Amino acid sequence: MKNLSSKAFQTRAIHAGERKKGAKYTPVATPIWPTAGYVYDSMDDTDAVLGGAEGFVYTRYANPTVSALEEAVASLEGAEAVQAYGSGMAAIHAALLVAGARAGSTVLAALDVYGATFSMLRGLFSTLGVSTRFVDVTDLQATETALKESHPVLLICETLSNPLLKVADVPALAKLAHAYGALMLVDNTFASPYLFTPYQYGVDFVIHSATKYLGGHGDVTAGVVASSLENKKKLYETNKLVGSILGPFEAWQVLRGIKTLPLRMRQHFQNAQKVAEYLAGHARIARVNFPGLPEHPQHQLADQLFEGRGYGGMLSFEIKNADKALVFRFMEALELCLPATTLGDVYSLVLHPATASHRALTPEERARVGIPDGLVRLSAGIEDVDDILADLEQALSKI
Repeated sequence: MKNLSSKAFQTRAIHAGERKKGAKYTPVATPIWPTAGYVYDSMDDTDAVLGGAEGFVYTRYANPTVSALEEAVASLEGAEAVQAYGSGMAAIHAALLVAGARAGSTVLAALDVYGATFSMLRGLFSTLGVSTRFVDVTDLQATETALKESHPVLLICETLSNPLLKVADVPALAKLAHAYGALMLVDNTFASPYLFTPYQYGVDFVIHSATKYLGGHGDVTAGVVASSLENKKKLYETNKLVGSILGPFEAWQVLRGIKTLPLRMRQHFQNAQKVAEYLAGHARIARVNFPGLPEHPQHQLADQLFEGRGYGGMLSFEIKNADKALVFRFMEALELCLPATTLGDVYSLVLHPATASHRALTPEERARVGIPDGLVRLSAGIEDVDDILADLEQALSKI
């Protein structure tokens, strides 16, 4: 603004210091751009950006900080483009819409898919006329039969399933899905792009709850979809209309978290491996679900897919003869491991799937999936592993 010094105090309080032009320097770290709108030198420039030219006009459409995050995740996933969202569930919802989940269509989903995804498919999308069929995606023959019979628009699975840690043969599933005219969506949250990059194996949509490992510090909620440029355009237009945007501050938090992702993931993996081995030999534990154990049904597949980078930081275990009350006493006895309804943090976290992540399922549905009341999910943090083991031991000894 010209001659600002001549303006009234009230006017100067509003405009002073704003809209400075860029100088000949570049900040080392991406700044936070907490602005709703953007001003150009001419209305012709504004018109050009509104028409599709490179630039920003309104943060519901795009934001420089959010775009920086999207570029970073696209690089990690080896994808053409990424669209960011306010949560992982918003990301899944958008991908379902873009993939063609419409009235009269069918979606084929993994039997043990995340509880909120299950609820979205069986609840929200069923009211829109979308039918969902569930199948054990570790059984490729059963999956092919389901694809042949139901003709779905989309096949959904998780690289590492929540909470049973089944390993999906993503390359084989993507080929099957495409052979029967379906698109493929993979939730890669548990694995993170450090461990596996589904897009490079033909997957059409790769989902992350960036709240988890990408953010990594338990202080942000965010989601992303990695896809082709063509699908990114569709995701972008859908997001413009429904407004499920990621804010610039949250984008900056995830971008900061990504900086230490490789370092954190290595420690998560190492700790999870030792915790799984300890629990597998414990007298109070009936079974441990962790792909790094040789007895895991998909251990060899995990070796093949993850190429020696690890097996993930997540595991689950069943306490012998435990009902919900006994599991609650165990979780309350923990001192270091925190009973919180999230995962992928620097902290070690425990969760009771039957009353948290998969609460929306009926007891019969949980039994079909394989989630008993005695099952506990553990997200191994990056603390000293001996402290984690000691905490589990003292809590188990009290029940």
